[in-house]
Amino acid sequence: MSLRYFEIAEADHRIQNPLSEEKLRLLGDVCGVSADTTLLDLACGKGELLSRWAARHGAAGTGVDVSDVFLAAARERAADLGVADRVAFVREDAAEYPVADHDADVVSCLGATWIGGGLRGTLRLLAPATRDESSFVLVGEPYWTEEPPAEAVSALADGDRDRYGTLPEVLDRVAAEGFDLVEMVLADGDDWDRYEARHWKTVDEWLRANPDHPDAADLRARRDESRREYLTYGRRYFGWGVFVLRRAPV
Repeated sequence: MSLRYFEIAEADHRIQNPLSEEKLRLLGDVCGVSADTTLLDLACGKGELLSRWAARHGAAGTGVDVSDVFLAAARERAADLGVADRVAFVREDAAEYPVADHDADVVSCLGATWIGGGLRGTLRLLAPATRDESSFVLVGEPYWTEEPPAEAVSALADGDRDRYGTLPEVLDRVAAEGFDLVEMVLADGDDWDRYEARHWKTVDEWLRANPDHPDAADLRARRDESRREYLTYGRRYFGWGVFVLRRAPV
C-alpha cells in the first residue's frame, strides 16, 4: 500500500519532499548548476529537480524511479517545460540501478534513503556515480530535532531510534563514509506543513470521489495514521533537509 498511497496522496505535489520551490532553486545555486552540469537522481519521483534545473540552468540528466505513475508525470512535466531532450527517465529499482555507468556532477537521492537501507548505505550507492571529488552528492533525509521519546521513535522510525540521527549524528555518519558536509538546505515548519497537509486534502478528495473503491479503507487508515503521527510527534521531533556533500580530500 505504501507506493500506492503516495501515488494517490502526492497527485498534486510537484516537489515530493518538504522543500519549497524557492529552496529547490537555492539548492541548484548552491551546487553551481549550469549548462555543463550532468545530473543523476535516484528515486526521482516526478523528476521536478531534473526538469526545473534543466529549464533554469540548461543542465542535463537522468532520473530513476520504480513508479510508472510518477514517471509519466515526470515526462509530462519535462515536455511542458521544454526540456524533454535534456532529461531522461528510467523505470528501475533505484537500489539496483547501475550508477557506475554515470560520471555525474551532481548525484542525488532526496527523501528515499530506504534504497540503501539508510543514509550511510545510500551514500555507498551514490558514490560510484560521481565524476570526481568535486562532484556533489545530495541526500534528503529526516533528522531528529531533539532527542525523541520512545513513543515518537515508535511512530516515526518503526521503533529504531538510530534509523535517523540528530544533525551532529548526520555529520558523523557522512564523515564515516568519507564525505564532507559542505552545505545544507533545511526545511522549515511551513515546508513540512505544506508537504504533509496537502496529502490529507488530496486523499480526502480521492475518497469522496471513490467511496466504494477496494483501496478506500486502507487509504483512509493510512491517511489517518500518518496525520496523527505528524501532528503528535513529527512537527516537534522531525526536521528534514538536503545535505550537500563532497568526497573528503585524501
